[in-house]
Amino acid sequence: MKLDAIDRRILRALQRDGRLQNQELAKQVGLSASPCLRRVRLLEEAGVIERYVALLDPAKVSLGLTLFVRVWLKRQDQETTDEFVEAVRQLPEVVECHVMAGDCDLMLRVVAADLEAYRRFQVAHLTSLSVVQNVKTEVPMEKIKLTTELPV
Repeated sequence: MKLDAIDRRILRALQRDGRLQNQELAKQVGLSASPCLRRVRLLEEAGVIERYVALLDPAKVSLGLTLFVRVWLKRQDQETTDEFVEAVRQLPEVVECHVMAGDCDLMLRVVAADLEAYRRFQVAHLTSLSVVQNVKTEVPMEKIKLTTELPV
């Protein structure tokens, strides 16, 4: 789908506030209500807008610690990778998982209440997987920027 300037304004507005009513959205992007709603529906149908979510404050739901976890697998074949990925998909503490090119095989972003909770999670779920060779955890000192908004 080719995005024009109005589509991009719609996307920027919805990324800032996904609960915008169509009337307010239309006003913000300079359209009347019907064409605005039609464009939003087209963006949804094309998969440009995947879904709408509520963003939570991790600390207020007792998950104030974020860790970055580098994982090395015993082998890099498809079967080994698939086994790890399937296991990780079942772990709600893992909020991101990326297959990497470079030093490690996968990079995870994990949330936990504290270091002790993470240690229990690592022992029970990550290092206990038969396909995992090594795990290294990075503890961020300060969050500088975290956004879900894409620069459209």
